[in-house]
Amino acid sequence: MQKPGTAPAQGPDAPQPSDPSADPQGDAPIVPEAEFDAALPPIVDDVNAPLEPLRVPPPAATTAQPATPVTQAAQAPLTEGALPPAGATDPVLAQPLEPLNSFDTVPLQTVADVPEGEDAPEIAYVTEVRGLDPLNLTDEFNSLSALKEGGGKAANATQVNARAKEDEQLAVRLMKSLGYYDGTAISTIETGAGATGDEAPPGTNRRLRAIVSATPGTRYTLGSVAVKAGPTVPPDLVRRELPLKVGDPIEAARVQGAEANVALKLPQQGYPFVKVGDRDVLLDEATHKGDYTLPVDTGPRSSFGALRTEGDPIFDLDHLNVFPRFERGQLYDNRLQDDLREALVATGLFGSIGVEPVRTGVPGPDGTEVVDLMVRQTKGPQRSLAGSGGFNTGEGLKVEGSYTHRNLFPPEGALILTAVAGTQQRGASATFRRANAGRRDRTVSLTAALNYQSYDAFNAYTGTIAGRIAYDSTPIWQKTFTYAFGFELTGTAEEAYDFDRGERRRQTYGIFALPAQAVFDRSDDLLNPTKGYRLKLNLSPETSVSGGVRPYARTMVEATGYFPVSDSLVIAGRARAGAIFGIDRNELAPSRRYYGGGGGSVRGYGFQRLGPLEPASVLEPDEDGNVDLGDLRPVGGRSINEFSLEARYRFGDFGIVPFIDGGNAYESTFPKGSDLRFGAGIGGRIYTNFGPLRVDVATPLNPRPGDGKVALYISIGQAF
Repeated sequence: MQKPGTAPAQGPDAPQPSDPSADPQGDAPIVPEAEFDAALPPIVDDVNAPLEPLRVPPPAATTAQPATPVTQAAQAPLTEGALPPAGATDPVLAQPLEPLNSFDTVPLQTVADVPEGEDAPEIAYVTEVRGLDPLNLTDEFNSLSALKEGGGKAANATQVNARAKEDEQLAVRLMKSLGYYDGTAISTIETGAGATGDEAPPGTNRRLRAIVSATPGTRYTLGSVAVKAGPTVPPDLVRRELPLKVGDPIEAARVQGAEANVALKLPQQGYPFVKVGDRDVLLDEATHKGDYTLPVDTGPRSSFGALRTEGDPIFDLDHLNVFPRFERGQLYDNRLQDDLREALVATGLFGSIGVEPVRTGVPGPDGTEVVDLMVRQTKGPQRSLAGSGGFNTGEGLKVEGSYTHRNLFPPEGALILTAVAGTQQRGASATFRRANAGRRDRTVSLTAALNYQSYDAFNAYTGTIAGRIAYDSTPIWQKTFTYAFGFELTGTAEEAYDFDRGERRRQTYGIFALPAQAVFDRSDDLLNPTKGYRLKLNLSPETSVSGGVRPYARTMVEATGYFPVSDSLVIAGRARAGAIFGIDRNELAPSRRYYGGGGGSVRGYGFQRLGPLEPASVLEPDEDGNVDLGDLRPVGGRSINEFSLEARYRFGDFGIVPFIDGGNAYESTFPKGSDLRFGAGIGGRIYTNFGPLRVDVATPLNPRPGDGKVALYISIGQAF
């Protein structure tokens, strides 16, 4: 135990007790005990008495130097009743204290203290990624980056650092996806001068730079590829459909795509129940290669059996068996199964429809197992309302509405009621239609209609009964070859110019026709084609009864082509020619003649205005002896030719279409190349999920006296 007043030396440099010469004083007290006791103030009984000053005698002379410097004030002896002189006073400390009520007592705000609805204090940062450009991963990194998602703002530096750590793991995952399994990434946060040079968002100061640095290392490749699967036909089927080979980089997308190809192709070749297992890749760090193994459960090789059904009984098995494009015993192919489901969807009668293979355990041909297809039906809406409208110069405004019950007479027996109202056309019709009638995609229809038409060419009251058998395309199911044939019985009372009498008069016609149509379609879309072509042929043998029986034939051939110049520009062209054989024009009902002009013909001219006109003798000349041909009515012809050329430029859901049309109608049996009339204009398109909305404005380039200056056409769908 040390004596009072002593302070033994300590530390690694202190002299050891075993060395007496290291300390001359040895254990001698620094302050003698008598002097220490004398320096103590006397003890009094008054506890409230002031403390006496401490009298400290000057230290004894010694040769030992203090270990640390001591200020002069500290070395000066304290005299009784006096204090050492004060040092220089800080002028700030000398000022009087501010009143308490003037202090700002609001605590510093933290992120946790921010009230709901107010913006938290933010710092700004920039993000930089290094080392991923050579791997073409920078764009993918930026799209998934937590730093990028933060938009260059964060509540504090800790949040920036946390995001950077997430991005380290992201960079490593991306490198591994390309086969760089030794890849590493590290993030650093720079401040000060290292983070300058970028403008800060409004209200923030740019002061941090988050850097993610990636080092890919060596890329791993496939050292071996093995498949564990049961026997197949052919024996190497699974390995053949797995497009991986030794030496390929172990890329996630490449490997997953190869495995997906197995799951896709085997069901197309007789294996509906194939299951691709979990791959195993054994990596060798020394050689940077991986041994790849894929287990595959192929299931039984199968052939088609029968159809089964459950759920809502919309179609019975007899009608369901109209749809398949395969035979019993045929090797299973899931594309034919998908084809069956799509055909059922196209009927529009199901809320949902499912088609799945079901094992039977029954042996089939060529060592296969028979699988049935289960059709699960869920009833959908049976009724619908539809409407359309348009405006064409010369044809006026036309609005059409329809009501359809698609399954009033099961199976697929529809009733369609249609009404048309317009400035120059009014009418109503009722149609019975049987879809998939005894054969898939075959439609049988029977129509009764009453119409009134009032055009410059003719004025007609018409009643029609028509039947049709067709193999048609629909927006859901577009077919390469379609056809239609049927009959038409029409009674019509028409007012037109009578060349024999030299005046307009009403005449009644009875017409019986056997119309037929064939279409070869190699375009890519029914309503908005962008490539391919179409060929169409119409032939209608007819008999007209009006004071006698006159048989004749109406024909029309049309070709259209679509040529993509780029993803946004398509050049479209059309050529059409028609002829009527076996009858004079004047013996034809005016509604059965050919006319040119209008939205589906030569734009720029009024509807049906192109072609022969009434003789000028029906008009009175003006004071100058001139006759305005615009007051003459077209009388139609027995032949027609037309062509059109469009440049369809699309940007997003909108498009611009400059176009030029040409053509005319002629009194002769065959069309001529002379006296062609041309129109040009520009159109706008708004593309919707049911087809483009078309607005065309055109003007005639070589008009006749009386032709209009501008024509407007509004409708749905392209002009051709």
